[in-house]
Amino acid sequence: MKRAIKVGAALLLSAVLLSGCGKEAAPEAKAPLVRAQTVAAGSAAQSAEYSGSVRGRYEKNMAFQVGGQIVARDVQLGDRVSAGAVMMRIDPKDVAQKTNAADAQAEAASAQLALAETNLARYRALYAEAAIAAAVLDQYQTAYDAALAAYQAAAAQRTEAHNALSYTELVADADGVVSGISAEIGQVVAAGQTVLTFVESGEMEVEIHVPENRLPNISVGKHVEVSFWAMEGAKARGVIREIAPMADSATRTYKVRVSVPNPPAGMALGMTASVNVTGEKAVSAATATLPLSAIYQTGEKPCVWLVVDGKVSLREVSVESFGANDAIVRGLSAGDVVVTAGVHKLHEGEDVRLGAEAEKP
Repeated sequence: MKRAIKVGAALLLSAVLLSGCGKEAAPEAKAPLVRAQTVAAGSAAQSAEYSGSVRGRYEKNMAFQVGGQIVARDVQLGDRVSAGAVMMRIDPKDVAQKTNAADAQAEAASAQLALAETNLARYRALYAEAAIAAAVLDQYQTAYDAALAAYQAAAAQRTEAHNALSYTELVADADGVVSGISAEIGQVVAAGQTVLTFVESGEMEVEIHVPENRLPNISVGKHVEVSFWAMEGAKARGVIREIAPMADSATRTYKVRVSVPNPPAGMALGMTASVNVTGEKAVSAATATLPLSAIYQTGEKPCVWLVVDGKVSLREVSVESFGANDAIVRGLSAGDVVVTAGVHKLHEGEDVRLGAEAEKP
């Protein structure tokens, strides 16, 4: 009986050993592979590209100086017009009636002035012969002065009425292009209401919008490079002419006008343009430029992952400014190896592998 038990135990042990021999040992987990960059602190010039559109240097919102109903529109969107050309008309009937009334008032005042002048001359002669008292002459002198003032007022109103009649025609004051129309025939408009937009021919510019953190790299007179989406390969030299003193309340960007003294053939109003601005802001030895993908932030402080002896360690940094694809940070030293991709998958003290020599910035 005891011998049978021993034989059964031996068979069971052999089965366990044989079943274990059929399993392979689990492979050891490898450290994750990361992309990294070696920090190189020092001076660096920044450049940025801004999208904009071609605009005329002188753009006007045209309006009638008197109100009325539009009865004619002689231009279409995009038309080129010459100085003196009539672009729109409003109904002049009411204005013409006011002109007629002003003419009649001026004629009445002229007649009163002529009568006062005749009476004054007659009573001056009588006064010279001592036929009337001085008080009587003074009365006629006053009547003449009042008639003269009334005539001058009526004449001024007549001139104003005739001017208003000429304002019923909207006339181009320079050669240019109609870039926008905001009123049509039959519409009643008030004095000063914009009815069309007019761009004077001549110098064209590119308008861009610059964020406030890039404003130190922008200055009036700075030379930039302008390219055009519709004209592949066409580039022109531009000069920053004007910078808005205040940021737009909605976008918080500053409007910048770039003049193009020698525009390429084919440059037209409304085209999409790109302006490349090379910065002159020096980066101090205490700062470094990193790609945006290297910034790791879970709380209030931005951080980066440093690779030290094959392990990652979190380092707090301060961001000086953000660019389109990079950021200037403070708090690193030359030679530090910074992880630039997959930063949200790492843990403090985790072993990592560098796929190749850390990239140079």
